[in-house]
Amino acid sequence: MTAAAEKHMYDIIIVGAGPAGLTAAIYARRASKQVLVLEAASYGGQIINTPSIENYPAAMRISGVDFATGIYNQAKELGAEIRFEKVVGLRDNGEEKIVVTRKNEYTARAVILATGSENRKLGLENEAALVGRGVSYCATCDGAFFRNKTVAVVGGGNTALEDALYLADLAETVYLIHRRDAFRGEDATAERLKARENVRFVYNSTVTKLNAGKRLESIEVTDKDGAVSTLAVSGLFIAVGRIPENQSFAGVIPLDEAGYAVAGEDCRTGVPGVFVAGDNRTKAVRQLVTAAADGAVAATAAVQYISELA
Repeated sequence: MTAAAEKHMYDIIIVGAGPAGLTAAIYARRASKQVLVLEAASYGGQIINTPSIENYPAAMRISGVDFATGIYNQAKELGAEIRFEKVVGLRDNGEEKIVVTRKNEYTARAVILATGSENRKLGLENEAALVGRGVSYCATCDGAFFRNKTVAVVGGGNTALEDALYLADLAETVYLIHRRDAFRGEDATAERLKARENVRFVYNSTVTKLNAGKRLESIEVTDKDGAVSTLAVSGLFIAVGRIPENQSFAGVIPLDEAGYAVAGEDCRTGVPGVFVAGDNRTKAVRQLVTAAADGAVAATAAVQYISELA
């Protein structure tokens, strides 16, 4: 631990420099709070992998990289300190919170955890390379690019069913591929899908190969008996779950069975002075706009909490 880290007390430490974390930094700095943002990798979070954002208010069309760079620069210009260090722990010492990285320990009056969540992958060759070129993990983000085309959705939970229903209004044909013979999602949604003439169900099967040139062209599907078939699709939407980045805080804040931080729309974790914002908290909608909203709410709540300490 460095001497500077020992001596300095920040008002708010934000863990994560994605849209939620950087928005929180903007709001906290506008409230004249001393802010440190800690990020393990690069700023922007998963949004930097999105070629084109078309569903954010007032931004008709912008790349994920440009959006992330804009919000990063805005936070920096307002005076937020941003360091690229991996956070590995958090200690709650009452009115002092200790954030532990691989290099240092930092102290703050309040902490906002905005670590996000990671899409669970299929683990196929070329999967990562084809993101933005036919492979997507967000139907509401990218579905409009596949209007009147043939697409496939992989998964059997509510997200997969809802994605297929959403895409059925846009695409010519939607294949819904599930490794079991029954869905885990709500029966009512499944019944609505079965009423759609352009939805095809592929049960007891998994996607085992992606075929592509410059873009995805088809997928290979293997059923439980080992039979392989090829489906010509322009888009593959993977909805097999997400992994929230909360492992380092499991002993400090309450997590649900899936590992998400338990918090409502007020972004309070139940631990005084610890807040959560973005995709790593329990919520119904995980979108860029809701991540930004969480950042604003969490920062406002943190500022209020600090004022109550005085």
